[in-house]
Amino acid sequence: MSKALERLRRLAGKASADYRMIQPGDHLLLGVSGGKDSLVLLNVLCAIKAKSPFPFTLTTATFDPGFPGFGAGETAKYCESLGVEHHIIPFDMPALLNEKGNPESPCVLCSRMRRGCLYTLARKLGCNKLVLGQHMDDVVISFLISLSRGEGLTTMGPNVPSEDGTLRVIRPLIYARESLVAEAAAGLDFPARGECQYKEYLSENGVRAYFKDLLETMEQRIPDIRSHILHSLSDVRPEYLLDKRFLNLP
Repeated sequence: MSKALERLRRLAGKASADYRMIQPGDHLLLGVSGGKDSLVLLNVLCAIKAKSPFPFTLTTATFDPGFPGFGAGETAKYCESLGVEHHIIPFDMPALLNEKGNPESPCVLCSRMRRGCLYTLARKLGCNKLVLGQHMDDVVISFLISLSRGEGLTTMGPNVPSEDGTLRVIRPLIYARESLVAEAAAGLDFPARGECQYKEYLSENGVRAYFKDLLETMEQRIPDIRSHILHSLSDVRPEYLLDKRFLNLP
C-alpha cells in the first residue's frame, strides 16, 4: 500500500469514527463511476475492511448511462478483482434526454437519475448506507457555491439521510484533499473509462471549476484554506449569524 493510500485510510477511518459512518453490521453500497475518486475510495474501504475490528459488508455499483463507449464492464472487472461484489445499473440516458428535448443541463438530470437508481438498488440489496466519493475540495466548493447563490450555509454532509429517508448517505473522504486522492490514484492501475459525450457541460468554464480556481488563488495567501473552511463548517456559532431563529432577540 502506498503512503498516500495509507494516509487516506487513516483519514477515512477518522472521518468514519467522528461521524459514525461505518458501524458493525452495516451493508454499504459504494457508487463507483469509474473515475479516480470512487476507485480510490474503493481501495480505501477494502483496506479499512481488512483491518476493521467489526464486520461490515461492501458492495459496489456503477450507473451505465448508455452513452456510446461508456460501458461499465471494465469497472465491474476491477471491483471484482478486489473481491467486491459489483452491480451494473443500465439506463437509456440518450432516450430520456431526447424525450426531454435535450435540456440545457443534462448533467443535472443524469445525476438525479443516477442517485435515484442507486437508492433503488440499495433498498433491493438490503443496504443501509450509500457511500459516495466526494472529498474535502468537493465539500468546500459546494459550500462556497451555496453561499454565493444565497442558498444558505449548507454543503455535502458527512452522514445524512437520503432524500427518501430510507438509508444514510456517507462520505468517508471528507478529510482528504483532492491532491492526496490524485496522488493515491497515480499509484494504482485503474481501468480506462470512456468519456461522456456531454463532458463540455462540465468544462473549465463551469461554476464549480471557477470556485476550484478561486480556492487555488486564495491558498497562495492563506495556506491550507480548505482545511480552515472545513473546520469552520464543524464549528457553527448560530448566535453570531443573522438567522433570527437562533437569536435571543429582545
